[in-house]
Parts: sequence; C-alpha cells; structure tokens
Amino acid sequence: MRYLGMIKEENKRMHAQVENVLRISKLDKNELNISKERLDLHELVEDAITHVELIVEDRKGYVKTHLKAEQTSVLANDTHFTNVIVNVLDNAIKYSDDAPKIDVYTENVGNNIIVKIADQGNGMSKAVAKRVFEKFYREHTGNVHNVKGHGLGLAYVKKIVEDHQGHISVESEKGKGSTFIIKMPLIS
Repeated sequence: MRYLGMIKEENKRMHAQVENVLRISKLDKNELNISKERLDLHELVEDAITHVELIVEDRKGYVKTHLKAEQTSVLANDTHFTNVIVNVLDNAIKYSDDAPKIDVYTENVGNNIIVKIADQGNGMSKAVAKRVFEKFYREHTGNVHNVKGHGLGLAYVKKIVEDHQGHISVESEKGKGSTFIIKMPLIS
C-alpha cells in the first residue's frame, strides 16, 4: 500500500510538472497569479522529503534534516513550493553517482528563513553554477544521456522562488557537491 500510495503521489506530481512547464511560459509573460497562504516551511520541507525518500533508500543514501529555524511561517503556495524543494532534492539525487547523501538545514536570519539543501554529489564548475537557473540550460558532459531532463527544473524553481519574494543561489565545487540556498521572507 505504501508503494501504491507513492506511485499515486508521483503520478500526480508528474501531471503537475506538465502543468508547470505551461506555467513557466505564463510566468515569463507575467500572467501567473499563484495563490498563497500562511504555511509552515518546515512542514513543506518534510513533505518534499517524503516524495524522494524511497529513491534515496533504494540507492542506500539518506536525507537528514537539521531544522534549526524557530520562525517558519511563510506566505507560499503549497504545491509550487513543495515542488521547488522536491526539484532541488531530485537534482541532488540525480547528480550523485554514489549513494545520495543530502542534508537539509534551516535557520532564521533577520526577517528571513534560509533553507540550505546540501549534497555530496558531483558538484559543478563556477561557469555551470552561473547558468544553472537558465531555462533549457544543461551542463555539457561527455555522456549527455547519463542524466535525463530538459533543463527546466531549476528555471521553474527560480521563477517560483522569486514569485514568492524569495531568492535562490547555489554554491558548488566540481567533485565536492552542491548547496542550494533558498531565502524566504517570514510573515509575522
């Protein structure tokens, strides 16, 4: 039943991803109004992790949480923001040749909550890190088919984070993993 439940959830998410591709084009034209409500960012993080935990378990890896932020209320869209975190986690898994080792941290800085998603995967060069949020950008590797995708995931992530008045960046080093940093304004 657990597997069936997960298949059903992933199926819904795949359908949502198709919608997201269409939404990106609307976002580009500033036609998208995403409804937002008060949400607990820690709950969104925990929820996102449940989407990927089976794949991570299967590959003998882990996702550990270090949720230190004391204030966690944000104005966000449940589906879109969960997708943002799932997409970043998905990439951490995809770009880890060995067992994916992922740590998720939160902290409060000023009137913001910072979410850091750190992996110990393949990492990327400074040049790639600069372009990784561009639409359709894919790193050119010798074996282009080793990781499937259209280079839309992180473009969508950036658009959604910015639509939430947030900011996303990445710190990475080739061969040493990547850390994606999402900064979101808190609501009182």
